Amino acid sequence: VVGAPHPEWGEVPVAYIVCSTVLDQERLVTYCRGQLASFKVPKEFHTVESLPRNAMGKLQKHLLKAKGG
Repeated sequence: VVGAPHPEWGEVPVAYIVCSTVLDQERLVTYCRGQLASFKVPKEFHTVESLPRNAMGKLQKHLLKAKGG
């Protein structure tokens, strides 16, 4: 989950999910609402083949933000 720019709130959470099947965004939102505070629930979900990592295996969030989220 990374922060995406938002004109009113500054940033909103956007989730990137590694999954080989099609996911129902409505079910994801429902699940997240049951597990997270409302302001932490991602506003968008994107399915990706893999998450960008550096040589040490750390997630490169700045590359996800550059994708638009």
